[in-house]
Amino acid sequence: MGKDQASPETRGVTVELLASMELGPEIEGMAGRRMRMRRVTIEPGGVFGPLHDHKDRPGLVYILQGTITDHRNGVATDYGPGPGWPEDRRTSHWLENRGAVPAVEISVDIVRAE
Repeated sequence: MGKDQASPETRGVTVELLASMELGPEIEGMAGRRMRMRRVTIEPGGVFGPLHDHKDRPGLVYILQGTITDHRNGVATDYGPGPGWPEDRRTSHWLENRGAVPAVEISVDIVRAE
């Protein structure tokens, strides 16, 4: 997929919430925020899209199994298994699994409390 092409929509992705914690009672100034931990599974040929950003939603990713291709700024980078990538306010990306086995990541991020 070229830099100027639209990113694909999500398909073949399962997201499971593993844990969540309200941060307001824990850290001054964090009222209305929570930290969450999710297991994300991307099946072979699956996509976690479309292009999305992480403004106001920082996080970290660790790959448990398989390889995930992270698409940013027209560059595709493969990760896994092991440490993945940070997701900060400058992150704008989409993900895919080009491999033959399901790719499984643990994603921890800070989001607005719902």
